Amino acid sequence: MTQASDIVAELDRLYTASVGRLQQALTAYLTTGATPDPAARTDGSFAYPEIRLTYAGDTGRPAPLRSFGRLSEAGDYRISVTKPAIFADYLVDQLTLLMEDYDVTVTAVPGRQEIPFPYVLDPGHAMSLDEVSALELARWFPATELAHIGDEIADGLPTPNEARPLALFDGLRTDFSLARLRHYTGTPPEHVQRYVLFTNYHRYVDEFVRWEFDQLGENSRFTGVSGAGGVMLRAGDDIEAALADTGAWRRHQMPAYHLMADDHTGITLVNIGVGPSNAKTICDHLAVLRPEAWLMIGHCGGLRPSQRIGDYVLAHAYLRDDHVLDDVLPPEIPVPAIAEVQVAMARAAEKISGQSGEELKRRLRTGTIVTTDDRNWELRYTQSALRFSLSRAVGIDMESATIAAQGYRFRVPYGTLL
Repeated sequence: MTQASDIVAELDRLYTASVGRLQQALTAYLTTGATPDPAARTDGSFAYPEIRLTYAGDTGRPAPLRSFGRLSEAGDYRISVTKPAIFADYLVDQLTLLMEDYDVTVTAVPGRQEIPFPYVLDPGHAMSLDEVSALELARWFPATELAHIGDEIADGLPTPNEARPLALFDGLRTDFSLARLRHYTGTPPEHVQRYVLFTNYHRYVDEFVRWEFDQLGENSRFTGVSGAGGVMLRAGDDIEAALADTGAWRRHQMPAYHLMADDHTGITLVNIGVGPSNAKTICDHLAVLRPEAWLMIGHCGGLRPSQRIGDYVLAHAYLRDDHVLDDVLPPEIPVPAIAEVQVAMARAAEKISGQSGEELKRRLRTGTIVTTDDRNWELRYTQSALRFSLSRAVGIDMESATIAAQGYRFRVPYGTLL
């Protein structure tokens, strides 16, 4: 049987060759005006590689009980893949599950979905576009066509392909998000870790970065702290000087900070600012990296007279008044709390506060979080009070339900501790 690692290695070889051909053709056009061979636009020379899987159907093997890495119907499956080196561990894990538990044939082959030229112009590439417009390049080279980029697979909508999709995101959708992540967070998408925290105030970021820095040092499994604007901290660096330099992170809408580990089991913190639009945006793009979990760690307005400033709120339900996802995930669809995440966050609150039992219960409230798209919701409180009461809401913010709904939609475990 072909090993999953061999398939991923072949994907990387095919992808690297396609990128090389596209970069070479771009360089020739920019330096000599030579246009690419028209055949290169139809024969897959500039295309993403594909994983193709054929499942013969039930052969009497017991079906796995897990909720992922499953095949429910016989047939052909495929998906285009970008930057296999970034996703190598994930791809090997997922393909191994399928190859061990099902009677499948899996191959890595050249595809036909073309790589848009902006996605091969990485920061280390020497090409200059000062003297040529993107519109001119789009006449001769594959460009970003928004009509071909979407979330139809994740949202369960019909797709024009004859084969079934093998993953939620194809190469085009993934590259689109990787580019946006670099733009919004100010950090390379390769630095994003498998565990993601969202917050909405920069003072939380300073404390987190200090904590991250304290994890570095001899015998630590963490290799460094990557921050917005190209900041890279290693053990022994001046952390206070780095925090005092506000110019780096202010250039980016949602600056990120990564406590990096070689196996990507570190922690990423993103300051998403305020509002459901930002929350939706960052989740749209982080989802392609398939994190193990994302959590909202911020603060909210208390809605119960028994609450005090500084109390914790652990969300076990959400009232979605954010409206940014209503078209793809109607508000009547429940977004349930995830038991394992709830237990982990309750234990974290117990550990950090040093409190337990009844003492912790007086400070840690569980209940519904309202997420609104109206920062001045207080001015309409008379219209909202009964609804808030019926939902047993204990807190209100502008991000948490959006993040939870995006986690539900993109199959990423989620939670909220405010």
